[in-house]
Amino acid sequence: MFESGIVSVLLIAVVVIIVLSVFFSFFPVMLWISALASGVRIGIITLVAMRLRRVTPSRIVNPLIKATKAGLGLNINQLESHFLAGGNVDRVINALIAAQRANIPLEFERAAAIDLAGRDVLQAVQMSVNPRVIETPIVAAVAKDGIEVKVKARVTVRANIDRLVGGAGEETIIARVGEGIVTTVGSSNSHKDVLENPDSISRTVLSKGLDAGTAFEILSIDIADVDVGKNIGAFLQTEQAEADKRIAQAKAEERRAMAVAQEQEMKARVVEMRARVVESESEVPLAMAEALRDGKLGVMDYMNLKNIEADTQMRGSLSKPNENSGNDNKNRD
Repeated sequence: MFESGIVSVLLIAVVVIIVLSVFFSFFPVMLWISALASGVRIGIITLVAMRLRRVTPSRIVNPLIKATKAGLGLNINQLESHFLAGGNVDRVINALIAAQRANIPLEFERAAAIDLAGRDVLQAVQMSVNPRVIETPIVAAVAKDGIEVKVKARVTVRANIDRLVGGAGEETIIARVGEGIVTTVGSSNSHKDVLENPDSISRTVLSKGLDAGTAFEILSIDIADVDVGKNIGAFLQTEQAEADKRIAQAKAEERRAMAVAQEQEMKARVVEMRARVVESESEVPLAMAEALRDGKLGVMDYMNLKNIEADTQMRGSLSKPNENSGNDNKNRD
C-alpha cells in the first residue's frame, strides 16, 4: 500500500509538471508579469493569441517594454505587424531610441520601411551621428601632358535617412568620386598642376553634387595620396611610331614584290621576243626557197648572200679573240 501511494504521488507530480509546462508554454505568465511591472498594459489573452498566430511573445513584448521606457508611444499592434512582415522589431526599436537621443526625426513607419527594405536602420542612425569614412581604390588618370597620375581619396559620408529607401549605396559613391577624379586630372594642362594643388580635385568633385540620388550625404572629400605613374603620352607616341614603321615596311615590301614581279614579267617578255625572232629567222630559208622556185631570186644572188654571211661571221670571229685578249691584259695589269 505504501509503495502504491508513492507511485500515485509520483504520477500526479509528473502530470502536474506536464500540465504546468503546457500551461506556461501557452500562457507566458512571467512575461506578462514583467510587462505589467514595466508599465506595459497587455492582456494574457493577447499573449496567448500571439502563440496561435505563431508569433514569439518575447520578441514583441521586450521591445515594447524598451519603447515604453523610452517614451516612444508605440502599441503592440505596430510591432506585431512589423514582425509578421518579416522585420526585425528589436533593431527598429533600438534605432528609434538612438534617433530620439540624437535628436534625429525618425518615425516608426519610416524605420520599419527602411528595415523591410533590407538596410540596417540602426547602423544608418549611428552613421548619421558618427559619419563614416570610405576609402576609394587607387584611381589612375592622365593629364593633358600625357603623364599618368594615381590618386587615392577618402570620402566622409553621413547617412541620409530620408533617402535610405531607394537610394544608391557606397559603390555608387566610390564610382562617382572616381569619375570626378578622372575628369579633374584629365582637364589639367600638366600633372604638375595636380601635384601642386591636390585640393582642386576635392573642390571640383564636391561641386558636382555626387551624393544626389544616394543614401548618403558627402561631407568632405580628402586626397590621401597622389603619385606619378607612367608617361602614357610618350608610350602612345612610341606605339604609334612603331605602328607607322610597320606600315611603311609593309608598303615597301609590297613595292619590292611588285618590282620583282615586274622584272620577272620583263624577262618573260624578252624570252618571248627572242622566240619570235627565232621563229622569224626560221621563215627566212623558206622564203628564199620559194623565191628561187618563183624565179625572184637568182643563184648568183644566193651565192652573194652566202658570201656576205660568211664574211660577217669571219669578222665576228676575228673580233672576239681581240676582246678576250684585251680583257686578259687588263686582268694582268
